Amino acid sequence: MPHDVSLIALFAVAFVLASVFGYIATRLRLPPLVGYLVAGALMAKSIPGFEADTAMASQLAEIGVILLMFGVGLHFSLGALLAVRRIAIPGAVAQIGIATLLGAAMVMLWGWSLGAGLVLGLCLSVASTVVLVKALEERGAVATTNGRIAVGWLIVEDLAMVIVLVLLPALAEVLGGQVPGAAHGGGGDRGLVAELAITLVKVAAFAVLALLLGPRVMPWILRQVARTGSRELFTLAVLTLSVGIAFGAAALFDVSFALGAFFAGMVLNESDLSHKAAAQSLPLQDAFAVLFFVSVGMLFDPSIVVREPLLLLGVLWLILIGKSLVAAALVLAVGYPVSTAVTIAAALAQVGEFSFILAGLGIAYGLLPREGLSLIVAGSLVSIMLNPFAFWAAGWMIERVRARATLHERLEAGRRAPLAALEAELEAERQRAEAKAAKHRTLSPAELAERFPMFATLSAEQREVVMLYFRPRHARPGERIIHKGDAADAAYFLSSGEVEVELGRRRIKLRPGDVFGEMALISGQPRSANVTALDYCDLLALTTSDFREIMRRFPEVRGTLATLAAQRSAMNREEVDGPPGGPQDAAPST
Repeated sequence: MPHDVSLIALFAVAFVLASVFGYIATRLRLPPLVGYLVAGALMAKSIPGFEADTAMASQLAEIGVILLMFGVGLHFSLGALLAVRRIAIPGAVAQIGIATLLGAAMVMLWGWSLGAGLVLGLCLSVASTVVLVKALEERGAVATTNGRIAVGWLIVEDLAMVIVLVLLPALAEVLGGQVPGAAHGGGGDRGLVAELAITLVKVAAFAVLALLLGPRVMPWILRQVARTGSRELFTLAVLTLSVGIAFGAAALFDVSFALGAFFAGMVLNESDLSHKAAAQSLPLQDAFAVLFFVSVGMLFDPSIVVREPLLLLGVLWLILIGKSLVAAALVLAVGYPVSTAVTIAAALAQVGEFSFILAGLGIAYGLLPREGLSLIVAGSLVSIMLNPFAFWAAGWMIERVRARATLHERLEAGRRAPLAALEAELEAERQRAEAKAAKHRTLSPAELAERFPMFATLSAEQREVVMLYFRPRHARPGERIIHKGDAADAAYFLSSGEVEVELGRRRIKLRPGDVFGEMALISGQPRSANVTALDYCDLLALTTSDFREIMRRFPEVRGTLATLAAQRSAMNREEVDGPPGGPQDAAPST
């Protein structure tokens, strides 16, 4: 061919092999990422006529890390974490610390450096939230108290790894590594303290900027793009924000791509467009995440299983037994029942995506030898395959305890007090979350058509665009929504509740599905009536500019509204007593 197609070849081979082995893994009831890792290992070693470009694969994997971390931030639930904070935060931090020390001690017995031991220990001390959620979903245990504790525990681990990704570059030289592009060696304690201080100041500056400006700027940008009705443009905007903020964070504040992407997702999570951003970015996130796992597999050396079987056994011991026993002991030590302890132990008996990200960073800074990544990948493959058996063993152990009255009283029933208190807190948090969601909830496109028939002629996608223009508003009984004589600034769609329109001596009640305030927008005249809430009301407001934009973009709605306006004008010219159906049936012009 007259031009270089190495990138196309890399994409093609990676996706084909990942699809095949991902499917095989799924049929074997394993997470697809097992197949992706195997595909990467085959790409690097066994494809005749194809030479994998590891440098190019690494850059594509970096995009995968950015989108993966963006997705983590986009689905990060602060409420879920706070609800289980009393056990998840101290438990996860202590477990990471003890498991890391165990890993470092084991590695130093192999003759590796302290830096390598700490990096490998950290990699093995955390588990994959993705693998855990899949395991809990298969057992219908995501919403259980023990399931929520396990998820919260792993969220704390994820946050801890984000902090490690920030601090590792500053500590690399002290631990015996080398910062790429550094012109000098590491200094003493003063140099370390100064480097850490500078790093933390930069991270804090980025976090403050992101948390202050992000919630105002990012949702506004996405809302403006979404109003165009272009799905591909919205997807491009989401990609631009995730990759652009990650690159800007690295270029301006010297923080990792991963941290920048995580903050971008976390900030956007607070927006009412987060679900749409997640849906639109998911295909890209999945595609590049596949490339990330494939690139990790390309660095995997299968011969490590034969060359260093004892090292691999040590890694598997720490993943499957060591950190799980530590976590179970910590849970029992704070008074929780054995069912919670063994659930957490089973949840931690695997490693996943964060371990690969941290290992890649450790290799880049010269801390971790490449065979360390091979050991981590091998440990991940084995532990993920065995994780269903870990949950089966946990269930078996719980049943054995319950079958013995003495053990059940000592390890389960007698330890219900902390769990009962947590269950009450989780229920309260669930009610608060539901109340908050109900307060800020907007109608779905289907509900919009059902409650306001004038939008029924639009397609589902068109109604989804219309919803972006609405601004939720709530009114209490007795609150004046519209004042007679005021300039028209919005039209209101009554979603729930009841309002009263005062037009002269007439008192007209409007109920869900009615619209008011639009006539003044059409005529350009001041408000002609007072509108007061009689009940707790949920309203959807359209500003003047947004109202006119919808009428311009969707002529069918404009036609329906014109007919309604003509009917209301006729009604307003009638006698004070109103139409035969009674004054409450008349629809006024406001």
